[in-house]
Amino acid sequence: MSTNSDMQTLMNRYGIVGRNEALREALATAVLVAPTDLSVLIQGESGVGKEVIPRIIHDHSKRRGKTYIAINCGAIPEGTIDSELFGHEKGAFTSAIGEHEGFFGTANGGTLFLDEVGELPLSTQARLLRVLETGEYLRVGSSIPRKTDVRIVAATNVDIPNAIKQGRFREDLYYRLSTINIQIPPLRKRQGDAVLLFKKFALETAERYNIPEPIRLTPEAEAVINSYKWPGNIRQLRNITEQLSILSESRSITPELLAKHGITPNSDADTGIATIGGSSNDTQHDYEQEIKILAHAVFELRSEVQELKEKMQGNDSWHATPANTTMPVPISSQKNTPSSSAHTFHTLSGNKHAQPLDMDIPTAEEIIDDDTLNIGDMEKRNILLALQRNHYKRKLAAEELGISERTLYRKIKAYGIDE
Repeated sequence: MSTNSDMQTLMNRYGIVGRNEALREALATAVLVAPTDLSVLIQGESGVGKEVIPRIIHDHSKRRGKTYIAINCGAIPEGTIDSELFGHEKGAFTSAIGEHEGFFGTANGGTLFLDEVGELPLSTQARLLRVLETGEYLRVGSSIPRKTDVRIVAATNVDIPNAIKQGRFREDLYYRLSTINIQIPPLRKRQGDAVLLFKKFALETAERYNIPEPIRLTPEAEAVINSYKWPGNIRQLRNITEQLSILSESRSITPELLAKHGITPNSDADTGIATIGGSSNDTQHDYEQEIKILAHAVFELRSEVQELKEKMQGNDSWHATPANTTMPVPISSQKNTPSSSAHTFHTLSGNKHAQPLDMDIPTAEEIIDDDTLNIGDMEKRNILLALQRNHYKRKLAAEELGISERTLYRKIKAYGIDE
C-alpha cells in the first residue's frame, strides 16, 4: 500500500482490525499480487481469518466483475469432491442423472478460493495440478478436455512440507500453488490486537441483537485478554465475546467472568493446531492429537495382548478363548513352519463368516517382548484390528479409533492395507 491511510481504508472496507505489522504486510502483498494471475497460497492456523485475503485479491483484480467462489475442500466428501470441482457427465456414476458443470466450469473467468486445500485427496491433487499447468480439466466420466480460465487462491492450516514428506501432498502441486505465499500470523503473536477485536465484536453483537449497552473490559480483563494464547484465534475470540454479550448480566467484564469461560491470564493452553513454519515451539504440536490416539491404541493393544498371554498360560489351547471375544487369534503360532511368515488371523466373534486377514504379525509373546516396535507398526496393527472388529466398515472403525473417516482412508492407503 502506498500510504498508511490507504491501508486503513482497506482494513475498514473489509472489517479488519489490528496494528500488527505482519498482518499489514500480508494485506499489502494481497493488493500487490491481485492484478496478476499468479497462484497464491495463504497459510496460517485455523481461525486466523485467512478467508479475507482471497476476497481482497479478487476485488482488486481484473476479474472483480466475474464469479468468485469459495470452497471448503475439507467439507466435501472424498467420493464426490472430483464431481463438485470438475463436474460430471450424465451416467458417470449411479446418482449422476444429469450433467453437472462443477466449480471450475462455473467460475470460468473468475476466482476460485480453495480453503483447506491440504485436505484434498491425492487423486484430486493430480487433477488440480493439470488445471494449474494447462488450464484443462476432465469432467468425471468424460475423456474430452475442457478449458477454463480460473484464478486459483488456496489456503491451508496444514504443515504442507511435512505433509509432502508423509506422502499426503504432492510436492509439484505445492510449488504451483505457492507462487506467492502469504502468511497470516496467529492472534497470540498480534500483541494488543485481541483487545481491539474484542471491542469490535462487542459492538457488532450489541447492534445485531439490539442490546442497549455493549460489554466492556476492565483494565485487569484487558491484561487477561492480551496474555491468553487464543488457540482458536479470532474465531474463538468472537465466540467468547458473543457469549459474554448475551449471557453476562454485568456490562463490565472482569477477569473472574473471563475465567468462567476458560480465559485465564498467562494461559499456556495447548493450541493443538498444526502451525506453519516458525520456531520449534510453534511446531511442537503438529502431531499431538495423533500421538495421543496412538498412545491410547498402544495401551489398549498391550492390555489385550497381556490378557491373551495370561489365558495362554492357563490353557495351552488357543481355542480356550471365550467365544465372544474379538481378539485376533492365530490359526497357527508355530514359528518354524512354512506359513510362519504370513500368519492367518480370524476373530472369534461368533460370526462364522468373518473375513480372514492375512498379514505378517508376530505372536503374542513376540509383541510383548519386542521393544523395537515403532509407532507406525503399532498404528497399522491397531487400524487392522479396528477394521476387523467392525467387519471392515470404515466409518465404525474410524469412530473407534477417534479419527475421521477420511484420515482412516488415507492411512489405509498409506499402509497398503487390503480391505
